[in-house]
Amino acid sequence: MAMAANGTSVAIQDLSLNFGAVSVLKTLNLDVAEGEFIVLLGPSGCGKSTLLNCIAGLLDISEGSIFIKGKNVTWEEPKDRGIGMVFQSYALYPQMTVEKNLSFGLRVAGVPKDEIAKRIARAAEILQIEPLLQRKPAALSGGQRQRVAIGRALVRDVDVFLFDEPLSNLDAKLRSELRVEIKLLHRKLQNTMIYVTHDQIEAMTLADRIAVMKGGVIQQLDAPQTIYNRPVNRFVAGFLGSPAMNFIEGRLEKDNSGWLFAAEDVRIPLSTYAFETEPVPGPTVFGIRPEHVALNSGSGWPFSATATVEVVEPMGSDTLVWLKLGKQNFTVRVTAERTPHNGEAVSIGFDPMRASLFDAAAGNRI
Repeated sequence: MAMAANGTSVAIQDLSLNFGAVSVLKTLNLDVAEGEFIVLLGPSGCGKSTLLNCIAGLLDISEGSIFIKGKNVTWEEPKDRGIGMVFQSYALYPQMTVEKNLSFGLRVAGVPKDEIAKRIARAAEILQIEPLLQRKPAALSGGQRQRVAIGRALVRDVDVFLFDEPLSNLDAKLRSELRVEIKLLHRKLQNTMIYVTHDQIEAMTLADRIAVMKGGVIQQLDAPQTIYNRPVNRFVAGFLGSPAMNFIEGRLEKDNSGWLFAAEDVRIPLSTYAFETEPVPGPTVFGIRPEHVALNSGSGWPFSATATVEVVEPMGSDTLVWLKLGKQNFTVRVTAERTPHNGEAVSIGFDPMRASLFDAAAGNRI
């Protein structure tokens, strides 16, 4: 059996997991570098938490291997894998103080008292929970409880931290604050972190790389900006981005001036588009993100057209404008100062260089 490569913290090789006849994870491969922050992102039921539980040893896999720090841990007990796990539900002991919650696993493992005290002091300082050590979980806010849950993983002094949707029970403001704290924690500790979420903002802001999952398969594994700007298929393109990417169904065609995308009421020249594969005429989906479309900004765009404003949604710092482009629904993100009115005819323009083309049948990037 091959060992994990040098510099690789977690290596997953040909991992499959079946529950009876149901295939949940399918021949999955993933290498996580030393000190990397990887986010497993996808909709509910895509297999991201299942994969995390396999790495943690909470689920026995059907096929494949898991290496942590070069050691094959496929059949090791969770406590022997060198991992610390933070759950969505906090999983704190209600009858114990914060200090006792933090020390419980260490006491069970027979760690000396002075070493336990040292580790708790360090974790409490990093997470700023020193004033809470003598309180019980019932006396803590949701954010404080989650800090304690992170602290319990921290005191284990492990190589790899696993986070299973740790912020999903918190309100939006707290989620935002704790997201920053987790990012700072990673920067301070430099440990490997694997983080599960269905929240694309968490994924984009936290990750060194994002693994976008669907149906137990990793669709794309890359840096956040690459996944956002060059999605490998229509699923990834539609899953990332709020509001979602604009999609227009039509055909890829070629005339005397070169390749173009043609749909009812719309013809978009593709001279600036960087094709991923050799283009072939046929049914195609054209996609462009709302923020890559300009509104009433004059001529000079490779593609421009007139559209009608249907709905205006002020979002504070910017505004979403829902348009009709011919018979197509279309969304544009503009600054708050440039807000048009319902029913207004506006001009839109964009450069297809910022667009994505997908094969209509397979959904793959063209």
